[in-house]
Amino acid sequence: MSTPTSSTRPTSTLSDPDREDPVINFTSTQALFKAINSVSGDVLFVRNVSPESFTKIEKTRTTRRRKIRWCRYDAEAQLLVIAIPTGVHETLHLELYYSGYVPQLVAMGRLWHAWRSMGATYFRSNHPGGAGGGVEADSSGGPKPQRLGRGHWPTLAIEAGETESLDQLRADMRWWFSSSNHDVKIVLLAKFDRRQSQIILEKWEEQAATRQGATTTRLAATPQPVLQQAITITREATTPVSYSVTGGALLLEFRLLFLRDPDPPESDVVMSVEFLQEYADMVWCQV
Repeated sequence: MSTPTSSTRPTSTLSDPDREDPVINFTSTQALFKAINSVSGDVLFVRNVSPESFTKIEKTRTTRRRKIRWCRYDAEAQLLVIAIPTGVHETLHLELYYSGYVPQLVAMGRLWHAWRSMGATYFRSNHPGGAGGGVEADSSGGPKPQRLGRGHWPTLAIEAGETESLDQLRADMRWWFSSSNHDVKIVLLAKFDRRQSQIILEKWEEQAATRQGATTTRLAATPQPVLQQAITITREATTPVSYSVTGGALLLEFRLLFLRDPDPPESDVVMSVEFLQEYADMVWCQV
């Protein structure tokens, strides 16, 4: 997992609103929450966070009722990635989940009743031999009864980023797959690129990798993340404003979401190009 590098002085990383991936070193919970209040974007990377310090940070978040999320906590690297909700950040994932995904489940009859929305539930790593840590999605969910109950991981996780770089969103994605011991089946990334006037959507799944042997090709023991779909939505400088979509409609496979084959009228979830254009317009309304 990559770890961003930067100056250890918070003011050098928090004062530039165009800089991605601001980084500070943890010294105290009081200093951390003061730094969070100074962040202009939607993400903060905090280094030197021991498991004991993380426990204190969790308690302070609860006491202060701060609506921040742990993108991931890597106990071995002592790295905490904090998501700080902004209008753009929240619209990026909520509109995909509640306007794009959920209505299609409702349209398939009573399928919505077989789905459990998990939101930003914190999941502690269950990777065998892992050093500990965990993740919180922006939006997530899984099927009932297979993923019902405490400690059961979602099959779908959505991660959004406004100022967080695409590389770091991909690190979040890899953490979801590895921390869940591959129980998570689809990770959807939504990255807002202000400079390019674009939204980038990436759909990641895991596949067993093949290895070439002396005489045969065999499957690797550990599945690897594979980019299955990349979509770019560009805001065009036209009057009225328009949005172009490359990469086609977004498709989420039913069998990965519900861990079974669809029973008609059940089917894969498809978010059309027209929906993605409307989705982009909702995001830009927050800019």
